[in-house]
Amino acid sequence: MPIEVIMPKVDMDMAKGKIVTWHVSEGDTVTKGEPLFDIETDKAAMEVEAADSGILHHAVPEGTDVPIGKPVAWLYAEGEEVGDPPAGLAPAEPDAPAVKDDPAPRADAPRPGATRREPDAGEKQRATPRARALARDGGVDIDAIAGTGPRGRVQAGDVAALLDRGPAQLGAATFRAETGPLSVTRSKGGTGTPVVMIHGFASDATSWAPLEAHLKHRPVIRIDLPGHGKSPKLKVASFAALLQEVRRTFDDLNLDQAHLIGHSLGGALALGIADTRARGIASLTLIAPAGLGPDIDGAALSGICRASRAESLGPWLRRLVADEDIITDSYVRLAMAGRSDPNLRAAQSAMADTLFPDGVQAVDLRAALDRLTPPARIIWGKRDAIIPWRHALRAPGRVALHLFDGIGHMPQIECAEEVGVLLRSQI
Repeated sequence: MPIEVIMPKVDMDMAKGKIVTWHVSEGDTVTKGEPLFDIETDKAAMEVEAADSGILHHAVPEGTDVPIGKPVAWLYAEGEEVGDPPAGLAPAEPDAPAVKDDPAPRADAPRPGATRREPDAGEKQRATPRARALARDGGVDIDAIAGTGPRGRVQAGDVAALLDRGPAQLGAATFRAETGPLSVTRSKGGTGTPVVMIHGFASDATSWAPLEAHLKHRPVIRIDLPGHGKSPKLKVASFAALLQEVRRTFDDLNLDQAHLIGHSLGGALALGIADTRARGIASLTLIAPAGLGPDIDGAALSGICRASRAESLGPWLRRLVADEDIITDSYVRLAMAGRSDPNLRAAQSAMADTLFPDGVQAVDLRAALDRLTPPARIIWGKRDAIIPWRHALRAPGRVALHLFDGIGHMPQIECAEEVGVLLRSQI
């Protein structure tokens, strides 16, 4: 005789529950204790484990509201004939006596398993509602976590353990690498020697828009870093590997000459390109560049990588500038919309762990700066809270320094007009 699976009562005020997700399919063999389905009530969401073993049939569709105590599916023994849903097995009304020999199934709490199981290719990751909520709030891609529950089910504890290990391990653990060339976008119009722009960490090519308004007389080419903007989320093993990828993209532009501009991490990459492609660089502009000293605000990098909502992203974005009013709530929401993909945030976390381990710059380009032969300038805000502006003082005398009072880490946005005037004098 088939065993009915009923909608359990999980809180005192519950009258019905909604079947949100089935974790087994019609005809699957179910083992007692494994996650069977998720339910949602007016107060909470939770998973229900199988109280018996058997083969699942006649499951109600996902999204169905079912009164407590009513059947949602039936479990059949191996070889047992399966016909129409056995309506005669419906449970008694609440005021009817209970059947002693047929106790109602219970909804046990999630239980961690002893082993991990990765989902097969194309298989939807199994996860508890609590685990999914924790992953969403923590910016973790649930599909990339190996679960310890029954049949590889991701438990809340799996997500919590990953988050506890910090953003570096988080990125390395959940990052799904992609392949392909870096994204290159070009402006329309302009003549003469083109301008090539490389943005900073956790930014993208669109961040150059305020400065581009002052460079309309030149063709502008923007390169998106791996794991940023429209570029694929490549695995970055070192700064040298990242430089090689960006330099390959620069070489593929097939330019005789270019004015090269880089900001922050993009500044370090621009300096690296100029060091090995000096004859093709008409001028070099470094805006608050990385690579000239060990100091960097690792907490800000981690905060930006981890932020999964505008409320947590905003404070870190405002740390990038001296005048926080520049970063409006609408700007933060727009920035968060561009960072909604957990895999993008994980890719950037992995990159930060590689390039800025333990909140320290792992690349030193001071020797490259000393070797520079193209005309070069450094632009920096003296209220930069991300990278100390005093790193600029390590530049040789032939490199022009432009230090702005009352400006933070983003001069190209905070004082775009002044920076534009400087660039037009050379570009």
